[in-house]
Amino acid sequence: MTYENILLSKEGSIAFVTVNRPKVLNALNHQTLSELAHAFDAIKADDEVRLVIVTGSGEKAFVAGADINELAKMQAMEAKEKAFFGQQVFARLEKLGLPSIAMVNGFALGGGCELALACTLRTASATAKLGLPEVSLGIIPGYGGTQRLARIAGPGVAREWVLTGDLVTAEEAHRVGVINRVFPPEGLREGTLKLAQTILSRGPLAVRLAMETINRGLNMSQQEGEIIESDMFGLASTTADMKEGMTAFLEKRKANFQGK
Repeated sequence: MTYENILLSKEGSIAFVTVNRPKVLNALNHQTLSELAHAFDAIKADDEVRLVIVTGSGEKAFVAGADINELAKMQAMEAKEKAFFGQQVFARLEKLGLPSIAMVNGFALGGGCELALACTLRTASATAKLGLPEVSLGIIPGYGGTQRLARIAGPGVAREWVLTGDLVTAEEAHRVGVINRVFPPEGLREGTLKLAQTILSRGPLAVRLAMETINRGLNMSQQEGEIIESDMFGLASTTADMKEGMTAFLEKRKANFQGK
């Protein structure tokens, strides 16, 4: 597929997905969402990719939200279908089985904030701003923002962000747990890649099992989640990576994981 609104590239085992509409602050229209869906499917089918970094083109915006020109024309059923489509696109990213990092290089508003929330982790430039300002337009977040934000930062933070529609600085987003790491603008890419390389240096199967354990446990009681954890712990202990990791530790050397 030839992309018009996004860029898809690889650096080693890292896939980069860049929303590339800088003239409109990388706003998400239907075509852009469709291209993102295709890109996420392509990444899932690529056995070489072990981590995904999502960002926006230019220096001003990660993604400044959905395309208002499209939203303003919506009727009720069309709006419902649009929200469901966006949810399904972001679910593709969330369910890749690979760690993903939103590299927030500027405004991450509305659908852009929701895209970042669908990633496993989030880094941000110190100058970035985030928010879910939909109520100021007479609507509510529709691409999973009300649900993911409440799970990531808690219902209190979600209520404040959603009900006020206020923009939040990267530092404040970091304080409440939405952003994992904040970097100076000139150090955002380097800092994000360092975080990515740290994850990539760990056992690939262990990383996947850990992600699955956390995600499944969010919808269970702690006791049920601990049962899943013990099952996954047992599964991890059957892998060649486990043997290599333990041996490397005892031999005081760097582990050479093979993902087996």
